[in-house]
Amino acid sequence: MKRENNNQLVSYLIACKMRHSESVIAAFKAIDRKDFVGSNNLEEAYEDYALYIGHNATISQPTTVAFMLEKLGAVPGDIVLDIGAGSGWTTALLAAIVGEYGRVYGVEIIPELVEFGQHNLGKYNFPHATIEQATEQLGLSDRAPFDRILVSAAANSLSSELVEQLRVGGSLIIPIKSAIWKVNKSLTSEIAIVKYPGFAFVPLQ
Repeated sequence: MKRENNNQLVSYLIACKMRHSESVIAAFKAIDRKDFVGSNNLEEAYEDYALYIGHNATISQPTTVAFMLEKLGAVPGDIVLDIGAGSGWTTALLAAIVGEYGRVYGVEIIPELVEFGQHNLGKYNFPHATIEQATEQLGLSDRAPFDRILVSAAANSLSSELVEQLRVGGSLIIPIKSAIWKVNKSLTSEIAIVKYPGFAFVPLQ
């Protein structure tokens, strides 16, 4: 059955077998996916699959985003880096999770998508969240360290550059080829990795 509104999408996410925290579900309730899919995809905004937003990019599948946010474990007050912000949807969801005392830095490499994401994010009152043009350097080393880092495109290997930008005790969620990796940096700066296979993402540029 086709879902007609954001409430139906949230109900679907809750009904899925994957566990989702209250903060993740609250963010999905507060942020309407329809505000981020683009005019060509309005009728499919609440379906559980990725949608093309132009420039070889997509807005990710809702269950995948919920899974990644769950594993990321962001909490109110966190400083978060959102790499591959695209439509701005994950940036907005993260802004809802970390709250006004947190901070979300979204970065996107494609100028047209930076503008698209900024426009979409502007539909919400999130002064603590921004989307900016990415550079050739991966991440934002001048704003590091981050409590959480979310990457929404697939890399070929784990970037030591991103691990360095992660605060001690923080977590990085990054797709590596066809798996989602959760990277934790312990209080002794040791790295622990858990891999979740079976996903597909556009390549990280």
